[in-house]
Amino acid sequence: MRIVGFDHVQLAMPAGREAEARAFYDAILGIPERVKPPELAKRGGCWFERGSLRLHLGVEADFRPARKAHPALIVEDLPSLRAALEKSGHRISTDAELADFDRIFVDDPFGNRIELMEPKQR
Repeated sequence: MRIVGFDHVQLAMPAGREAEARAFYDAILGIPERVKPPELAKRGGCWFERGSLRLHLGVEADFRPARKAHPALIVEDLPSLRAALEKSGHRISTDAELADFDRIFVDDPFGNRIELMEPKQR
């Protein structure tokens, strides 16, 4: 018996703010929204998916943003994504450099920490 992979990562969000989630995850990050199954849609939240990348946002009544725990998303053209995020008013932060990746951090509209990583060209 062994674990072989992830199906999805779920982050929490406050109720009623799905439009902000769509503006960030779909419009800026470019991860298309997938319609949730009807029995789950009534709970609120959003699903964003492309291929094996599946990031779900679920409503949490006593929501507190994830400040340390976070998804790390592999991106293409990190400088352009950074510029789009900054143009949209999102603050970018950095951390220690990694040998194989360029990376930045940004908070989603709810304060959840998101790491964006691009493999360095060799």
